Order: sequence, then structure tokens, then C-alpha cells
Amino acid sequence: MAAWNSVPLHVSYEVMGWFAFASWSISFYPQVILNFRRKSVVGLNFDFVLLNFTKHSSYLIYNASLYISSTVQKQYRNKYGQKEMIPVAANDVAFSVHAVLLTAISLFQIAVYDRGSQKVSKIAYGILLVTWTSAAVCFFVALHNHNWLWLISIFSDIQVCMTVIKYIPQAVMNFMRKSTEGWSIVNILLDFSGSVANYAQMSMQSIDQRVCIL
Repeated sequence: MAAWNSVPLHVSYEVMGWFAFASWSISFYPQVILNFRRKSVVGLNFDFVLLNFTKHSSYLIYNASLYISSTVQKQYRNKYGQKEMIPVAANDVAFSVHAVLLTAISLFQIAVYDRGSQKVSKIAYGILLVTWTSAAVCFFVALHNHNWLWLISIFSDIQVCMTVIKYIPQAVMNFMRKSTEGWSIVNILLDFSGSVANYAQMSMQSIDQRVCIL
């Protein structure tokens, strides 16, 4: 297993990782608490929640597989080099598990609380259908050739795509309503903070391995 060359960078990497974990994890609670207090999910876009659930489910599959599976790790090092560190830390897996659980709670709140006239759009249904159908096809392809690294890279790509588009439905709805009532802005601030810390974490690992991504 590849080792760190710099102790300060290693320590900073761990600190940034757990800071990102804390920021991202806490970011789910303001919306859940707001929904609970109002006993309503009016103002929370359902497309956003479903896309977010798909994102974090995909991210969990990627992180857990690469962090736990020795087979996937072997394929990773065969492709990128035996001295390469696995680009997933314990905090990544912990966050993914937590994110899936909290997003599932938001989905449960949508099912039981006042929804007003809101519903999931046909566009969101279409995106989810294409996404998970494609993932299923890729699974059977990987099952045939045992290229598990390729499969989890597909889930990583899904995670990236969902990250790019997930806030669009919420932003559009806020604009149309001319209001953010029912939507917790704290979620965005903490999500942004976690993203900055995560980027810093990956940068430190890259610098330590003599491959600067900045």
C-alpha cells in the first residue's frame, strides 16, 4: 500500500477530510428539521431530493467498493500503478452512508407531510429511469468480464452528473415562486464548505504523490 511522503500533508488531509464529512453531514439536518417543524415539505423540490438520493447512492457504491473491496483495489493499482494510494478515505464512506440515510428520511417526509400541489416531474422520472437502467446494463457487462473498477467508475460518473443537475429544479422553483420559504439555505452553505474542504483534501494527496492537480 502506498505511503504518505509528508506527515504534515497527511495530517492536513485527514483534518480536511473529516471537516468535509462534518460539513456535508450537518448540511442535511436543517432541511429535515425544517420539514419536521412545519409538518410540510412545500417549498422543497421533490426532483432535487430524488436526484440527490441517486447521487449519494451512487457515491456510496463507489466509495464503499473502492475502500473495502481488495479486488477493486487490485484493479485500481493495476491500472494506475502499484504505488498509488486509494483515493477514498474512511470519512468518504462514513459520509456516504450518512447521506443516503438522511436523504431517505427526506423522502419519507415527502411521503407523510403536507405536499400541497407539488409532485415529481416527468423529466426527473425520465432521468432516473435512464440512469438506473444504464447502471443495471453496466452491472451485467461487468458481471461478465469482472471489470469491477470500470463499473464503479460508472457510478462515480453518475454521482458527478447528479451533482451538476440536482440543484437546478430547486433553483427554478425558487425563481418561479419568488420565494425560498420551505427551503433551508444553510444546506447550501454547508454543502459548499464541505466541497471546498474535499477539494483541498484531494489536492493534498495529489501534491504528496507528486501529481499536483491545481
